[in-house]
Amino acid sequence: MATCGRGCIPALRICHQLNRLKTLDDDLMVTSMKRCLSMVDLALLGVGGMVGSGLYVLTGTVAKDTAGPAVVLSFLIAGIASLMAALCYAEFGARVPRTGSAYMFTYVSCGEIWAFLIGWNVVLEYMIGGAAVARAWSGYLDSMFNHTIQNYTQTHIMNWNVPYIAHYPDMLAAGILVVATFFITFGVRVSSWLNHIFSAVSLAVILFILVFGFILADPVNWSQKEGGFAPFGVSGVMAGTATCFYAFVGFDVIAASSEEAKNPQRAIPMATAISLALAATAYILVSTVLTLMVPWHTLDPNSALSDAFFRRGYSWAGYIVAVGSICAMNTVLLSNLFSLPRIVYAMAEDGLFFSFFAKVNPITKVPVNAILVFGLLMAVMALVFDLEALVQFLSIGTLLAYTFVAASVIVLRFQPEKEKTSSKAVSTTSPISNREMSPEASESRIISQDSGELKEYESFSDKLQLVEMQKTRERSAPGVLKARWEPYLGRVFGDFEPGKVVAFSVLGIMVSSVSLCAVFVFGSKPLHLPMWSFALLIVVFGSTLLLCLVIIYAHEPHVNTKTFQVPLVPFIPAASILMNVFLMLKLSPMTWVRFTVWLAAGLLVYFGYGIWHSKERLRELQPKDMAARYVVLPSGSLVETVQSVQPNGQGDTSILHNAHCPAPPAEEQQAQR
Repeated sequence: MATCGRGCIPALRICHQLNRLKTLDDDLMVTSMKRCLSMVDLALLGVGGMVGSGLYVLTGTVAKDTAGPAVVLSFLIAGIASLMAALCYAEFGARVPRTGSAYMFTYVSCGEIWAFLIGWNVVLEYMIGGAAVARAWSGYLDSMFNHTIQNYTQTHIMNWNVPYIAHYPDMLAAGILVVATFFITFGVRVSSWLNHIFSAVSLAVILFILVFGFILADPVNWSQKEGGFAPFGVSGVMAGTATCFYAFVGFDVIAASSEEAKNPQRAIPMATAISLALAATAYILVSTVLTLMVPWHTLDPNSALSDAFFRRGYSWAGYIVAVGSICAMNTVLLSNLFSLPRIVYAMAEDGLFFSFFAKVNPITKVPVNAILVFGLLMAVMALVFDLEALVQFLSIGTLLAYTFVAASVIVLRFQPEKEKTSSKAVSTTSPISNREMSPEASESRIISQDSGELKEYESFSDKLQLVEMQKTRERSAPGVLKARWEPYLGRVFGDFEPGKVVAFSVLGIMVSSVSLCAVFVFGSKPLHLPMWSFALLIVVFGSTLLLCLVIIYAHEPHVNTKTFQVPLVPFIPAASILMNVFLMLKLSPMTWVRFTVWLAAGLLVYFGYGIWHSKERLRELQPKDMAARYVVLPSGSLVETVQSVQPNGQGDTSILHNAHCPAPPAEEQQAQR
């Protein structure tokens, strides 16, 4: 701050406020909610969130229009891509068992404003997703009765002719959302049992489809006579993968429920893996059966499974499929209504959203206010908006959340543990803010060892001995260069604070991923780049991405054997980031325009309310004592830091001064003090 003029101070203060991290409690298992969900409950929640109308509609659509019978490969690749994102959610859910999902994970690793924007967009995604599923549910049920409800509504109630508004108010869709909201308010056990019932019926119908479908299967439908297994080639398979990826959106409900899980450290990773495996198996096998029962080019995209059984002479099976479809859509509705209020509650609990939504019912142990308000808002959206208009809003917020969660996994994996100062340290260290230390007192500083013991050093020579004793230990700390990489990268990165190089490298991964995907998506057709420039840009951005990965890999990771950790970090999260960015750039321009408008509305809410009521801001405004300590960098240089210490001994909250000193004499060190 000394090298920066007075004009920089307000900008630095604002930057600090926007990027402050959430302070987690010492005991993350303590909660105002009820921890009652088992691994089976969480797994069925995940299955219910993923296996919905997509199983009955998406399989036929992708098979006929995009990939043919190779839709099987599209679902397989999409499942693997979803697994990379799911592993990141599983690690966070086990490590930070708090409700809020992507919002909470971003808050503890990237910063406040990024967390708010992620939460703000996920809220919109859940609202639109629930309204769209309710619309699909209504349309599917109405079609079984020859659209009697639609015809009656348009004739006797109301008929609109407004762009982006439905042609008629869908009373049935709004009604099912109101009823579901009512049941969700009764508590997590009621929600879980309802999900169990609908999931059991849905899985039973899927089993019926598989058994009966394989009996009716005809391998000729995959032969060259009908166009072959992959009539659209590799490009068709990959285009189908991009569409099938959205079928697996919904596993984040497991992480959102971590604050209500009995044993989140074990249950969250296991439930995530089991639910994703069940969903992928169901999608792959059902698409196999469907394309073997009838030729892929004759499928009806709107009701592929029912139509397939009808054409094989078993029209009664179509009613069973319809029951399974209704139950599957019910589980998706419950998943959205279950997750949405908990994210709103987490944001309100942190002070970033209106405190009205942070109230938890003392009997049911659920955020009733958030459930009722946003459940009714979802019902209004389903009543007014058309299904197509709703679907156009989907996906971008979810993909953005996946991207930030993957980046957060890398940042936290290489971030050093925050040191905590005990009450003994506070009592023995003289508060700099209250009085000036005497020369005798200034010669004595408290140094916290890794073992938790406190040791007092009387002179600077003793402190230099500490440098030698801790040098080996500091080299293996998270976020510092590995010993074998120091001869090559030590001069460049050796003097950075632990974790800083990794954080900048993650930013480099994000930028290079966006640039690389932009070249792939827009380089050939919209921009018409020459082949040499296209190849050059691919090489440049691809090399930058690989360089950032190598730099991150050269640092020591944080090893935690108590909770689940994503394997092959940073490579799996980086692959997830690349996939998510690619899919986001494939979305339509109007989706980005709507996303920008919603983002602007979120910024108004944040700067108008959230930034002023943030609990992290209130914590920073509390009076603090000051304590000085010495930190040894991997390069061997000594850093004197002055840190604020909370009076109750909770731990260090901010670093106010940082002076690097390679090893000054004792007289100069005394003068610096």
